[in-house]
Amino acid sequence: MGKTAEKQSKNRLLRRLWQYLGRNRLLLALALVLSVSSSLLALYGPKLSGQAINAIDLGQGRVDFHTVYTCVILMGIFYLLSAVLTYLLNAVMIRLSKIISKQMRHDIFENMSRLPVSFYDKYQTGNIISIVIYDVDTVNQSLSSDLLQILQSVVTVVVSFVMMLTIAPKLVIIFAFTVPATAVFTRWLANRVRPMFRERSAKLGELNGFVEEMISGQKTIRAYGREKAVQERFKGKNDVAIAAYTRAEANGTVTGPAVTCINNISLTMVCVFGALLFLRGDIRLGDLSSFVQYSRKFSGPINEVANIFAELQSAFAAAERVFGLIDAEPEKPDAPDAEVLADVQGQVELQHVDFSYVPEKPVIRDFSMLAKPGSLTAIVGPTGAGKTTIINLLMRFYDVDRGAVTVDGRDIRTVTRDSLRRSYTMVLQDTWLFHGTVFDNIAYGKPGATMEDVVAAAKAAKIHSYISRLPEGYDTVLADNGASISKGQKQLLTIARAMLLDANMLILDEATSNVDTRTEQQIQAAMRELMKDKTCFVIAHRLSTIRAADHILVMRAGQVVEQGTHEELMAAGGFYHQLYQAQFETA
Repeated sequence: MGKTAEKQSKNRLLRRLWQYLGRNRLLLALALVLSVSSSLLALYGPKLSGQAINAIDLGQGRVDFHTVYTCVILMGIFYLLSAVLTYLLNAVMIRLSKIISKQMRHDIFENMSRLPVSFYDKYQTGNIISIVIYDVDTVNQSLSSDLLQILQSVVTVVVSFVMMLTIAPKLVIIFAFTVPATAVFTRWLANRVRPMFRERSAKLGELNGFVEEMISGQKTIRAYGREKAVQERFKGKNDVAIAAYTRAEANGTVTGPAVTCINNISLTMVCVFGALLFLRGDIRLGDLSSFVQYSRKFSGPINEVANIFAELQSAFAAAERVFGLIDAEPEKPDAPDAEVLADVQGQVELQHVDFSYVPEKPVIRDFSMLAKPGSLTAIVGPTGAGKTTIINLLMRFYDVDRGAVTVDGRDIRTVTRDSLRRSYTMVLQDTWLFHGTVFDNIAYGKPGATMEDVVAAAKAAKIHSYISRLPEGYDTVLADNGASISKGQKQLLTIARAMLLDANMLILDEATSNVDTRTEQQIQAAMRELMKDKTCFVIAHRLSTIRAADHILVMRAGQVVEQGTHEELMAAGGFYHQLYQAQFETA
């Protein structure tokens, strides 16, 4: 990334952060007033201390105690008020940063619900979680502490500079050399280390993604005795993340010591030339003391900003990832003239469909099929034949490259996605249960469902007797994606959830792969009764379970190589016959 692009990226980030700050103008204005007030009160202290010193006449040995006492009392009052206002300022900034982090997470999650399925096929879950949790917290920390420090530093630098001009303009010339040197060095280092912090955030996201994958796969890892191999992979990724972290921090923290060195040189020059001016009688001792204190206050904030330089670069890198997720391109909107799909009869047709996830790697080629209303269509074939891809196209999780998918003769690209997907009930091989009661999980897709509705669906799915044996029955709380129950039971719960919906079409994508053959047959019989006169699509590897299908599509390498009923395909002695016989012989 070139310097111009880097600058533009940084400016965009600052504008986006300012937009979040601007939503809370009252708190921001209050923070500004408190910051200016507390800084001004604290900055008047050196002026008063100088007046107190000037009240001492060293030549005559006289002291104006009234002036000294007045200055001391005022200094105490001003510093106390400054401390109180600073405390209030911290409280306001914490409140402001929490509001912003809450809004950021809301914006992220809202956009995530609009992202296409393809987005989640490309990005690790752990990496996304890292952005939502770690990166938002990093930005929040920068807003609550670093922004406050910068705000106070600006006020302190400006006021200190003005006060120094009023006391000894000649000494201010010293800063005409040291301040530009600090600015040039800081800018150079910022351009150097920002890519390092960007890499640090990325590597940490990759590490989180790996950890999330390994935690979810602990049973498989232990069953295959791969603990040591996983530990080695973790060590490698952890080493890479630590190296990126160390490289970024090591280079980022150079700023603080370097700027401190420059400021110490400027202080030394102030003391030396100030002493010469005092000896010549061009400045009083109290004024010199005030000037030295203001010079420290002038350079102090510069030091502080330099010391938080690494944190700012980390915050910028985190903000890039946060806004990248917020700005991720959502699913393409429905066509302006898209209509709601209503009164669905259930005739589904794919007409000469071509599709590829990656342009140069076609998955489906010239695929056609027709599912009549109320029919059961089974889609079979070896792994990678394109069976699940067909489901993705039916639900319009992906759009076809060529050809068309129609429902009741209407191209699904001309209807709203929401109405299309509500016309289907879908049960996947990968079960998903959330933290909540059994009742809540079954009734998830049908708000307002009664207990009678849920029990009827559970009975149809052959899971009612198991639920009745749970400690709290339908009120039993499932946690951690139902980790305490078997995969087959989880699958039956998701099937019960699907049965509860009043949809016109049903999709089962390997939905009974985790239950035994007898239970699978019972579920299919109950499902056919429940879905009578409705269109059903079943993807299955166990061919014995789809013998009763009205129509079987046999897929191979993205194309339909055979189609017909079970008896017709067996009689043909083709690829389906080979698959069936292979399973029968294996059994």
